[in-house]
Amino acid sequence: MPKIKSNRGAVKRFRVTGSGKIKRNKGFKGHLLSGKTKKRKRGLRQAGLVSASEAKNIRKLIPYL
Repeated sequence: MPKIKSNRGAVKRFRVTGSGKIKRNKGFKGHLLSGKTKKRKRGLRQAGLVSASEAKNIRKLIPYL
């Protein structure tokens, strides 16, 4: 069996933690930032985790990470 190609877009967006969970960055912080509160923008800087149901599909996209 040949190796599976990783989805390059997914590789750039997701990382696997030491415990095997999938980490992601939050969206909505690219532009139109003047209308968002400082607290909201600060929260968007923190990484989040992918839900268990979505993680199953993302693992197929990044098999070797």
